[in-house]
Amino acid sequence: MTGQEKMMKVLCLHGFRTNGGFLRKQISKWDPSIFQHFQLDYPDGIFLAGGKSDIEGVFPPPYYEWFQYNKEFTEYENLEECISFLCDYMMKNGPFDGLLGFSQVGCSTSSSSGRLSSPGKLLTELLSSGQVLKDHPPIKFLVSISGSMFRDPSICDIAYRDPIKVKSVHFIGEKDWLKLPSEDLASAFDNPLVLRHPQGHTVPRLGWYKSLPS
Repeated sequence: MTGQEKMMKVLCLHGFRTNGGFLRKQISKWDPSIFQHFQLDYPDGIFLAGGKSDIEGVFPPPYYEWFQYNKEFTEYENLEECISFLCDYMMKNGPFDGLLGFSQVGCSTSSSSGRLSSPGKLLTELLSSGQVLKDHPPIKFLVSISGSMFRDPSICDIAYRDPIKVKSVHFIGEKDWLKLPSEDLASAFDNPLVLRHPQGHTVPRLGWYKSLPS
């Protein structure tokens, strides 16, 4: 990359009950040459973890949540607050060229594509840059790692009504408990790039995945 080329700015959103520093550590296993082209921003979630974190003893606290949900992932709390925070963050710290989300936020960033007024509206606006992000340039790409679709019909009927026309990459683990939901999410995008790896619910190392049609 020459000095004249501008690095692309990416908003990177960590998973449930972790933090931005942990996602940075997870992503650091990728080849360093990748990061020569990107400026990565790792904010923390807006709510302190309401329960035990899976990374206790592995990575230091505090741990955060972006929003809360029930076991079936059909009901959500503080979702509008989460999206409002992200919209404000993008306006104050952007503009951002891309979004990267792991697990819990893999769904909130990825279903953000364009059309909605309620949680669904806020979500889709993140990618389409409609009324909520009217002064932010359109997002160019999305990277979803172990993401999944929302299951609330009031969101799904609008957020996934039409193919999401944003370039997207979806990392899907063969042993991930969210494998099928991740596949469903990829199918909501127009011409997604699906990268499969043999691991579970994690950020995989690069170089041993299979690229397959969604």
